[in-house]
Amino acid sequence: MRPARSPRRPVRHAVAATLLAAVPLAAQTPAAVADSVELPAVPSALAADAPCTPASAETAHEETWTRQALGLKRSWSLADGGGVTVGVVDTGVGTAVPALDGRVTAVGDAGTDCVGHGSFAAGLIAAAPVDGVGVAGAAPAARILAVRGTDQRGNPTAELLADGIRAAVDGGAKVVYVGRVVPEGKAVLTAAVDYAREHDALVVVPFAPDALPRDRATGKTADPAPWYWPAAVPGVLAVMDYGPDGGRPENAPQTAGADLAAPGDAVVSVGPRGAGHFIGSGSSFAAANVAGAAALVRSRNPAMSAAQVSRQLVAAAYPAVPPRVDPYAALTAVLTDTQGAVPEAPPARVPPKASPQPRERALLIAGAGGTLVLLVAGAAVVVPRGRARGWRPAGQEDRPGTAT
Repeated sequence: MRPARSPRRPVRHAVAATLLAAVPLAAQTPAAVADSVELPAVPSALAADAPCTPASAETAHEETWTRQALGLKRSWSLADGGGVTVGVVDTGVGTAVPALDGRVTAVGDAGTDCVGHGSFAAGLIAAAPVDGVGVAGAAPAARILAVRGTDQRGNPTAELLADGIRAAVDGGAKVVYVGRVVPEGKAVLTAAVDYAREHDALVVVPFAPDALPRDRATGKTADPAPWYWPAAVPGVLAVMDYGPDGGRPENAPQTAGADLAAPGDAVVSVGPRGAGHFIGSGSSFAAANVAGAAALVRSRNPAMSAAQVSRQLVAAAYPAVPPRVDPYAALTAVLTDTQGAVPEAPPARVPPKASPQPRERALLIAGAGGTLVLLVAGAAVVVPRGRARGWRPAGQEDRPGTAT
């Protein structure tokens, strides 16, 4: 089978599957790549007359660049997503995918995936590592709740996405991945996100579509909308993609509003059936990696609220514009929402009033001492003079004939 091409740029080889050296997150510069096997590209939607996406006959054996960029081996030493259910609101998730075996529950008919996009995203979130296979999800022990957010051909509407968010929350998902965004539907999608927030579920979405539509008459790519929903709803985590070279494709949608960035260009994951692998590009796959990271944080810190998990992921991310998710840092960072309390001064202790007796005694002694000094001083003056005058009163002169 001739491999398909990426909807964002031609992909002849699965370069994403063959990074041969670790990628330090701080450097954000992937190692060199080498061609390995050819992988078919996963589609986002299918034409009305197109057959369902078949299983891939190719397997990526080398460790993917995304596993290294996210530092997943270190993260798995702390958490693996166990105990957390991630809702995947997309094209469905194949329940027979070996890497997700026994961990997929479907709402309605979402257990079948004709397109493959939802299964691909679910693999990025929770595919189990297998010896000799380079593909694994960020949270390999998490459970997947498949919910359809598009029609059978992969076309979303605001109403389908909103219903999917609510169904995922009602199914017990604490992280809700939404694989699509639309340029309209603010009211209905805001209400759905509010419903998730009220039930302590974190909603993770791409910040923009994977690719912008083309005008059939002119062949020109449409301009991006100023806002996409539910990415623009307060409280969601809106995610932008980057590729092995640290940048984005030239024809990728350029818009504002991303809270985080994550590997999303030239990434490798599972298909809707079978054990083979596909390659894909887009912010929807970056959002899947962040949803997996959120499952890791919720697994390690089950007492954290959805808002706290969101803050943990953003605050601990590698500084960039937007910040780049770092699962290990999010698992280990200690953040606080409160400032240190200023210690209260102890109450002043007023000593009891001093007894007046010592003071009175001291005054008495001082007075007596002073009196004695005056007496002695006076005596020192009076006695010599008295003796000299024969103790006669002052002013009395000696009379004639009086003996002295």
